[in-house]
Amino acid sequence: MTVSLIPTGRKVKYLNNRDLLAEIHRSKSSFSSYDQPEYIQHDIILTNLDKINIRTVADAKRAKAKRLGLAKFAAARAAGDKKVKLIECTADYKTIAKTDVVFRIMTFDHIPLAPGRKKTTKTTADAHEKVNFPPYQHWKFNDQDELICVGKSHWKGPLDTGKFSKDHGRITENLGKMFIKLSERYAQRSNWRGYTYVEEMRGQAILQLSQIGLQFDESKSENPFAYYTAAVTNSFTRVLNIEKKNQNIRDDMLESHGLTPSLTRQNQQEYAEETARQAELYKNFRMPKSEDGDFVEENEETET
Repeated sequence: MTVSLIPTGRKVKYLNNRDLLAEIHRSKSSFSSYDQPEYIQHDIILTNLDKINIRTVADAKRAKAKRLGLAKFAAARAAGDKKVKLIECTADYKTIAKTDVVFRIMTFDHIPLAPGRKKTTKTTADAHEKVNFPPYQHWKFNDQDELICVGKSHWKGPLDTGKFSKDHGRITENLGKMFIKLSERYAQRSNWRGYTYVEEMRGQAILQLSQIGLQFDESKSENPFAYYTAAVTNSFTRVLNIEKKNQNIRDDMLESHGLTPSLTRQNQQEYAEETARQAELYKNFRMPKSEDGDFVEENEETET
C-alpha cells in the first residue's frame, strides 16, 4: 500500500509590512525630485529641522547601518552563502559619516497656499493645496557642516528652478498588485464570501485603496497592512449597508403589491413572530410557589 504524503512547508505570508513600505516609498519617490539618486532613501523621519541634534544623527546612523547590513545579508544569502550571519554584515554605526545620512522632514513649506479652499482651517494642511500624501523634504549635512535641502516631494524639475506638481507620478505596479491581492484575500473570509455581490465589494475596496494608498504616514506608524485592512473593511461594510437598504426597498414594494418578498424578509418575519409568541407565553406563565416558601410564610404568620 502506497501512502501519498502532502508536504507541509513553512507558512508563507502573502503580504508583509516591509514590502509594503518599500513599494510605498518607491511610489512617493515618483512624485518627488532629488539632487542625486542616492538622496532618495532617507534614514530617519523628523517633524522639523529643529529636531536634528546629536541624538537624532546617531539614530539616523544606526538606521542606515541596519539597512545596509540587511541588504548585504540578503545579497550574501542569495549568492548561496548559508553560513553568513547578519551581525557580520552590519557595520558599526560610528563608522558612518555625518554627511552620509539623509533626514526626511515632514513640512508644507514648499506646498503653495490655497486660501479659501476650506472655510475653517483646523490644520496646516487645510491652508495649502490638497496633495495625495503628506509632503516632505530631504535634508543632509554638507562638508561645511551645514544643512542643505536635497529633495522635495510633489516637485518636478530642479529644486531651485522646478515647480510644484502633484500629478506627474504614479503608484508602482507591485503596489497595485498588493492592493488587488489584499482585497481578494479579504473577500475569501467566511463572513464575506457568501454574498452574491462580493465582486462589487472587491471593486470598491480596490478603488478605495488606490485613492488613499499613499496617504499612509510613515512618520506615525510602520504598519501599513493594518491601515489598508481597515480601509478594505470599511469598503466592504459600505457596500453591504447599501445592498441591505436596496433590498429593504425592493421587499417593501413587493409586499405593497401583494407579492412574496425575499427569503431574508420572510425569515425575519417568521423570527419576529416566533419571538413575540414566546414573549406572550412567558408573560402569561406563572411560577407555582414552592412548599418551602409556603412553610416559611406560615411560620412568619405564627410568630406575628
